[in-house]
Amino acid sequence: MIRKKVNLAYITNDSKRRGTFNRRKNGLIKKFDEISTLCGIEACAIIFSQNDPLPEVWPSPLGVQEVLSRFRSLSKMEQSKMMLNQESFLKQKIQKGQEQLKKQRNENKRNEMTYLMFQCLDSAQIIYTVGVNDLIALSWMIDHNLKQTERCINETQANEVVENHAENVIGRESGMENNVDAMQSEHWSLDFTNNNFGDVLPFGNGDNVPNGLWPY
Repeated sequence: MIRKKVNLAYITNDSKRRGTFNRRKNGLIKKFDEISTLCGIEACAIIFSQNDPLPEVWPSPLGVQEVLSRFRSLSKMEQSKMMLNQESFLKQKIQKGQEQLKKQRNENKRNEMTYLMFQCLDSAQIIYTVGVNDLIALSWMIDHNLKQTERCINETQANEVVENHAENVIGRESGMENNVDAMQSEHWSLDFTNNNFGDVLPFGNGDNVPNGLWPY
């Protein structure tokens, strides 16, 4: 079921206003209890009402005093760090809205200049109905795109140089390993020949092998 949108205006009906106050107050205290339990923070609430002579406090008068004492022990700067009144809240919202509007205007202008640039490319000439400011913005966008393209080309060429250098180094190392293996094989062959290992082969003493040596 879709909830009806609440009209944020003063409720003139007394009985309806009291009922709304009680419901909202209980919901607010419930939220305070939830955030205090879930996040492990210290919180308190002091609620004044026209219908009650004394304010309602949560979680207890002692708990409220402890939270207020801790707050008062902070410096003035720390106390007002996250504090907003209506004026500062509205200023913050206006500033944020102005920043979003400026960002959107820049985005719209960039899209317009991109469209104009492609129109000029299609017609192979500058459209003479364009104003001076638009031509300046178009010139800036073309220069910006050219610089981006040049930077991408330079980065790609630098990466290719690094990759080719790495491949050459790997190829030289592989060739050196092959040369070392060939030299070792040749050295072992010479040792085998010079030491006359082919004359006799050692075996353990057997019945038909004299002195444990087999004649070549």
